[in-house]
Amino acid sequence: MENALVIDDNRNTADALTEMLGMLGIEARAAYGSSPALALLAEHTPSLILLDVNMPGVDGMEILAYLRREPRLMKVPVVVITSDDQPDTKRRALDGGAQAVIIKPASLIQLESALKKAGALF
Repeated sequence: MENALVIDDNRNTADALTEMLGMLGIEARAAYGSSPALALLAEHTPSLILLDVNMPGVDGMEILAYLRREPRLMKVPVVVITSDDQPDTKRRALDGGAQAVIIKPASLIQLESALKKAGALF
């Protein structure tokens, strides 16, 4: 896994997730919100995406739908990271094409498990 993208409007969360990915040997960069993420995705194909759901403007579910429509990005593993622990949110994320869902705050163990489930870590 060479280049992951963390998409979260909360800088502290995005930076913490980027750091945790580094601990797992995955180089990552952060996009602090949906607009910067969409701009970056227009020219960059990450090998993994960690995606927040609740963001102003375009939310994570809309970004997930875009990822699954876009031929260049449709096979990129997506792990949804959300503070919304409602079963419906998890179902919508998985039905929408995410490989795993983690409830915030994410621990390193939860992240590692989700990445294995997503096929992004062995």
